[in-house]
Amino acid sequence: MRCTLGVDIGTSSSKGVLVDAVGAIVATATLSHDVSRPRTGWVEMDGDVWWDEFVAIASELLAAAPDAEVVGVGVSGMGPCILLADEDDRPVRPAILYGVDTRATAQIERMTQELGESEVTRIGGSTLTSQAGGPKLVWVAEEEPDAWERARRVYMPASWLARRLTGAYVLDHQSASQVSPLYDIEREAWHDDWWQRYASSIAQPPLLWAGDVAGSVTAAAAEATGIPEGTPVIAGTIDAWTEAVSVGAHEIGDLMLMYGTTMFLVATGAETLRTPSMWTTAGAFAGTRNLAGGLSTSGALTAWLKDLTGADYPQLLAEATASGPGARGLLMLPYFAGERTPIQDPDARGVIAGLTLAHTRGDLYRAALEATALGVRHNVETMRAAGADIRRIVAVGGGTQGRLWLQVVSDVTGLVQEVPATTIGASYGAAFLAALATADGAAPEITAWNPVTETIHPADELRETYDELFDRYTRLYRDTADVVHELAAGQRTASA
Repeated sequence: MRCTLGVDIGTSSSKGVLVDAVGAIVATATLSHDVSRPRTGWVEMDGDVWWDEFVAIASELLAAAPDAEVVGVGVSGMGPCILLADEDDRPVRPAILYGVDTRATAQIERMTQELGESEVTRIGGSTLTSQAGGPKLVWVAEEEPDAWERARRVYMPASWLARRLTGAYVLDHQSASQVSPLYDIEREAWHDDWWQRYASSIAQPPLLWAGDVAGSVTAAAAEATGIPEGTPVIAGTIDAWTEAVSVGAHEIGDLMLMYGTTMFLVATGAETLRTPSMWTTAGAFAGTRNLAGGLSTSGALTAWLKDLTGADYPQLLAEATASGPGARGLLMLPYFAGERTPIQDPDARGVIAGLTLAHTRGDLYRAALEATALGVRHNVETMRAAGADIRRIVAVGGGTQGRLWLQVVSDVTGLVQEVPATTIGASYGAAFLAALATADGAAPEITAWNPVTETIHPADELRETYDELFDRYTRLYRDTADVVHELAAGQRTASA
């Protein structure tokens, strides 16, 4: 049985899948993990864990399907992350995670002044924010010079797995475009002058597209994982883009909504659209561009409430359903870990307005679901204002398993969402990319692998209710920002 194996390294877990030639899932495996938050605004993870979990997951998948003939390996991971390693590929410090890690604020401000905001946007596509990889490299150089002196290569989860599997030192274009401002989006190449200015001691990884073959499994990797020596391994890319591939939401006019620990949105087009409040990136495939955005919390917020209240998800969902639209007069800002797009405010914090002694945990949970939905609406309206032509919306990720959350997002945004048969996410997309790269005959099609099975329509009768709530949502952030920023400053001082 010909199969491809896909593994994705996520924020809260790593997931693997073994898929046959027609897209049927043969086996799955998941390992949960935690990120480290040593200070307010810092989010890190030990890069060695990524490889250890890949090995464990691959071994589990192959043991579950001993008759599987693995013909290709797909890799994927959260990002953009910055993992620096020395000449012998030993990490010099824990990996600094994507936009939820907000430590490089001073470097963002100084690099923007040095290079000029308009020039940064012209070259890289986006302004510098907590999502950008370049300022995090500079942070290490300035704040941890001993680690920087030993660093010779830079990796993200997918490229780290490709390196350990094949020995190839590569990075895909999509991931590279988020190492802002060191990538030239129009030339689809590293910007040599700025690389030399800020990262001259780090070797530039050669660039591939996500589905390109990076190399083949080495003898040492085969012994560790059980994957046959010589099996092709793709370059892979960041999880949100691999998730878009997994549900066929990577064509011109598509918008992917990823329901995970954070919420991520990727709109695909042919033009390079630039707006200071979103991220402009290269696409997963040559000839495409993305306008992307992300909430810093979504599943992380609902998990926080679950842990805080001691209730399980079925209880909370039932109580949130009973609470009804508007959460009985509650309004929440979901900025519990700062916020990425479109406000780009690392010092934003969560706010719950309208609380009374009569409110219940079900009301709070409903308000949290509506808060993430309001954040999605804010992003979509910003994308469209920037010129994004959004014709089709596809939902993916663990949060799609609960119908209520999907319905709330459609009601709040007015969007029709398509839900495919398989929403397991980026590991499935990685397996599909590996199947494309190793196709024996006709190339597989994701619409055949993973057809749409459900469509979520907004409730028209709720449009006025949620229009009013969205207006209050944007005003609540604006009207509380000064006080919240003062509180955030105190939190940073307390954790230093």
